[in-house]
Amino acid sequence: MIGLTVLGSAASLPTKRRVPACYAARYGGVYLFDACEGVQRQMMKYGVSYSKVKAVFLTHLHADHWLGLLGLTQTLNMAGRREKLLVFGPRGTKKFFETLFSTRELHTSFPVAVKDVRKGEVFKTELFAVEAFPVEHGCAAVGYALKEPSKLRFHEEKAKSKGVKGVLFTELSNKGELVVNDRKVRLKDVTYRQPGKKIVFSGDTRPCNELEKAAKDADLLVMDSCFSGADAGLAKDKKHSTALQAAQTAKKAKAKKLLLTHFSNRYEDRLPLLKEASAVFEETLLAEEGLELTI
Repeated sequence: MIGLTVLGSAASLPTKRRVPACYAARYGGVYLFDACEGVQRQMMKYGVSYSKVKAVFLTHLHADHWLGLLGLTQTLNMAGRREKLLVFGPRGTKKFFETLFSTRELHTSFPVAVKDVRKGEVFKTELFAVEAFPVEHGCAAVGYALKEPSKLRFHEEKAKSKGVKGVLFTELSNKGELVVNDRKVRLKDVTYRQPGKKIVFSGDTRPCNELEKAAKDADLLVMDSCFSGADAGLAKDKKHSTALQAAQTAKKAKAKKLLLTHFSNRYEDRLPLLKEASAVFEETLLAEEGLELTI
C-alpha cells in the first residue's frame, strides 16, 4: 500500500494556515513531489520522517515548488546524512541546483544528484517506478506518475478446475507448467496480470493531452485546481486549471479518485470548488495540510 501525505495545498504563497502544494509518498522510503518552503517542518508536523527522503521530484522551477529543498538539505546536513539525495526536475533543474549547491554556504556533506527529465521512466525501485510527462504551464514543466508494476494473479476457480490446488500453485509459479491428472497445465492459462496502483501528480498546468494520457485509469489524480470555473479566464491567462477542468480530466481519464489541490488563496472557503468538481466527478477530495491517503 502506498501512503500519501499532503504537506501543502496552496498556490504560490503561504498563509497562516496553509503552505504551497507539496506531497510525501511513503513506500519503502519517503519520496517528495515538490518541496514547499519549510517542507521539513511540515514533515515533522505530520509524522513523515525527513531522514528517510530518498528522492525529490520537482514539477517546475517556480519558487513555491522548490524553496523547501534548500532548507531540507541543510537540515539533513546538520543531522549527519551520508546517503545520496536524488533530485529530478524539468529542463534547467540540473544547472540551477548544481550552481546553488556549489556555493560554500549551501554545501552538503552528502551527495545531491540532480537530473533533468522530460518524458518516460526516470526512477525505479523494486516496488514502483516514476515516469515524467510534459505539461503546459508556460515554462519547462512536468508531471509525474508513480506506478507499481502489474502483479501475476491466479484465476483460482480456473486453476482448481484443472486440478491445481495447495502447494501446486507454488510449483506451477516456479516451473511455468505442470502435468496434473495427466493433463498439461500452463501458468499463462490460469493466471492474469493485475494492474499495479498508480498515482499521478499534474504539477501546475492547464488541461492538456499529455496529462490526460498519463492519468488514464489512475487510482488517484492529484491535479492543479487553482481557480473556480467562474475564474476560468484567470486560469487560462496564468496557465492553471479550474476545479471543473480537473474533474473533467479525471472523468475523461477514467481515474478512480481526484484530489483537488494548489488552490489560489483568494478562496478562503474551498467547498464551492469541491461542489463544482463533484458535480462532474463524484469521487473528488479537497487537499488539506495533513490529509493522509492510502492507495
